[in-house]
Order: sequence, then C-alpha cells, then structure tokens
Amino acid sequence: MPALTNMAQTARPPSWWSLLREDAHCVLERDPAARNLVEVWTIYPGVQAIALHRLAHALWRRGWRYLPRWISFFARWLTHADIHPGARIGTRFFIDHGAGVVIGETAEIGNDVTLYHGVTLGGTTWRAGKRHPTLGNQVVVGAGAKILGPIVVGDRARIAANSVVIDAVPAGATVVGIPGRVVVARRRTTHGFDLDHHLIPDPVGKAIACLLDRVAQLERAQAHAGFLATSDAACSACDDHCAEPGFERPFLQTSTEE
Repeated sequence: MPALTNMAQTARPPSWWSLLREDAHCVLERDPAARNLVEVWTIYPGVQAIALHRLAHALWRRGWRYLPRWISFFARWLTHADIHPGARIGTRFFIDHGAGVVIGETAEIGNDVTLYHGVTLGGTTWRAGKRHPTLGNQVVVGAGAKILGPIVVGDRARIAANSVVIDAVPAGATVVGIPGRVVVARRRTTHGFDLDHHLIPDPVGKAIACLLDRVAQLERAQAHAGFLATSDAACSACDDHCAEPGFERPFLQTSTEE
C-alpha cells in the first residue's frame, strides 16, 4: 500500500502554484532585462497571461466552459495575449512581451518553450478535432511567426521571425521563410537556449547572390563572344587573303639597317 501511495503521488500533476513559480523563474534565465521576481510577477504580461491560462485550463478540464472563456477574455484584455483555455501548455513556458500572441484551442506546447510577440499557433480548418500545432520541448519561435495547422514542431527547433510554417519541422532544425523551409540543423549552444535570431541564415539572399554571380559569368562570356565576332567581321572586310584556306602569313622581319 505505501508503494501504491507513492506512485499515485508521483503521477499526480504539479499544482498551479508550482507551475507558476517555474514560469516566473524561467524568465530570469532567458530575459536579461528581468532583474528580480517582483518585476516578473507584476509587470511581465507573458507571466500574467500564462498564470490566468493555467487557471482557466484547470476549469476547462473539469467541464466548465463559459467561465474559462471569460478568464481568457479578461487575460487578453490585460496582457494582449489570446490563449484558449483548451490549449495544453507544459512547464517553464515564456512569452516575451506577450503582445499579439494567439494560441488556439487544440494547440499543445512542451516544456521550456519560448514565444516572442506576434506569434500565432493557428488552425487551418473549421472542423472540430485537432487543428492546431504541437510544439516539442525547448522550441523557440521568433517574433511574428505563424505556425498553422495540426503539424508537429520537433524538440529544440527554431522558427525564424515572420516565418509561416505549414509543414512538420524535424527536431533540432531551423525554419526560415514564407512558406517556412528547413535551412540548417541547429547548432550546439553552451547556455541551453539559442536566442541568437540574428544568426539565422537567409536562403533567399544566398540564392540571389548565386544568381548574380551566374549573370556576371554569362555577361563576361557574351562580351568575349562579341569580341570574337567583331574580329571576324573586321577580317572579312580586309583585302588581305590571310583568311583563305591554305594561306600562310609570312613572319614579319625587323630590319636592322638604318
């Protein structure tokens, strides 16, 4: 019996207060502007949004509907982050700035995930059921990015700012562009979280640079071909017979006599 009791306690989900403490402490780890927990609790809308969401989600799981939606509506008015109470969110979740974040009803978010402002985890259908994305652990989503549909974003993936992701993302990958494309496997970091958005590659810029190099090569080849064509035209206008078959041009001899 004691063993069964211990197993039941181990399987028990963490309390609202313990989740909220982890959410607040993770801000100190990922935001250099956060100086203490007082600031995090009182003036960080992302922390306030997730705190109200966890309360609304607990009521939603117990079968309540209107009250959780009202709490979500109030949280949106207070924090500018719209999180449906049905969304499932893991531990140590951080929304930086909070403004403009939208998370749909069937979205699922793993542990240690970071979202920047303007991120949308949206659906692509009006049918009931799973219609929003699933994010793995330690995912970082840049500002303004849109992840649409019931797709899976693997662990430790990075979504570049303003990308639109409509296909599944493998673990450890970096996605850039509209529509989002995997451009490189994620590099290793010493601090656990890779927030260097300025180091994300630009595949479009690289493709344009390759095209410009190719155009320069073609222009040089065309200029060389034009020069040869001009030389042939000059020879045809000459009265000399050097261009006739079998004609050998004599070597010019330089006289040493004065």
